[in-house]
Amino acid sequence: MKERVAIIGIGYTQLRPISPEVSFREMIYEAALKAYNDAGIEPKDVDTFVAISEDYYEGTAIFDEYVPDQLGAVLKPVHTITQDGITALAACCMQIKTGIFKIAVLEGHSKASNILYPSHIDAFALDPILVRPLGFNPVFLAGLEMQRFLIETGNTEYHTSLVVLKNKRNALKNPIAAYPANLSIEDVLSSNPVSFPLKELDISKKADGAFVIILAKESIAKKLVDKPVYIEGIGWLQETPNIEKRDLVNAIYLQGAANMAYKEAGIKNPLEIDFAEIDDTFSYKELQHIEALGIARPGESGIMLEEGYFDPEGAIPINISGGSLGCGNLHDANSLRGIVEAVLQLRNEAGERQIENAEIGLVASWRGIPTASGGVVILSNRE
Repeated sequence: MKERVAIIGIGYTQLRPISPEVSFREMIYEAALKAYNDAGIEPKDVDTFVAISEDYYEGTAIFDEYVPDQLGAVLKPVHTITQDGITALAACCMQIKTGIFKIAVLEGHSKASNILYPSHIDAFALDPILVRPLGFNPVFLAGLEMQRFLIETGNTEYHTSLVVLKNKRNALKNPIAAYPANLSIEDVLSSNPVSFPLKELDISKKADGAFVIILAKESIAKKLVDKPVYIEGIGWLQETPNIEKRDLVNAIYLQGAANMAYKEAGIKNPLEIDFAEIDDTFSYKELQHIEALGIARPGESGIMLEEGYFDPEGAIPINISGGSLGCGNLHDANSLRGIVEAVLQLRNEAGERQIENAEIGLVASWRGIPTASGGVVILSNRE
């Protein structure tokens, strides 16, 4: 039987709207120190390091040159991926499964408060010939997609508002969340319009923070920690970023990634999972992604949400951490926050938001506007 890859250590910082008193290096160091202590190892025990960072967001080229010091990775292999965190997690798993490496470290962070005009950066991902010259704010695309999704599926703005209420309320029990709140439907529906029908409270706000995750092959993991969390299946997919060619109703990228992860994990029915952390960069995205994952049939995610199916006490709690709407948008590190939440749940260490008898968790990601890139990972505590 092939050995699985396990998560043996996690470290993370408080998430905040701004953090002028610390640099990204200091945030990474804090998260790394916690992760090494959690796993009971030192940097010298690590064979390979993977970091996620996008040069445009970092404001400097070849950003992996700035990664090794605070991770203890000097003179060790460092692999930087300009992609979503689940894609980077897959890179760690593949390196370990080669048999060459036994222990890997994955790092991701956000210093979004350093970016004065984020829409200018997002615009670089738009088609440079046909779309970028039009000069619109890329968030316009989210409004366009939200409108098409609601019309075609029958979900409503009331349902997307319920997503905001649920996730911000869930964040009240998450000590690291940056934007917890107890809101009403009227608060969301009357918030400032951004790109019809998208409103201000439908959009997750930027946050600063860092996450470090330590992985090891199964035989090593069992020797190092009492409660390893196993990666049962993982999948990722990049569809076209061109808005004129993309399916605006269905998250094809997540459907493909989910099918890949389900197959590897041996999951026949998505309802086998106990909870999920799903990208909610925009409120409608949670519903769209729930349907793409097969947790709800097309057009039924809003009704299931309304009936409490995805509440903390529901059949499948969704974003019990608060998601990006409650915790903050960390760009590519959003999925690492979701993975950390899943690990805490599967270790039975999530405090007052703990899900009873949690055995299988799912984390699903989207890289954000204007991409159609996503990933899915299935995690379990089963021996």
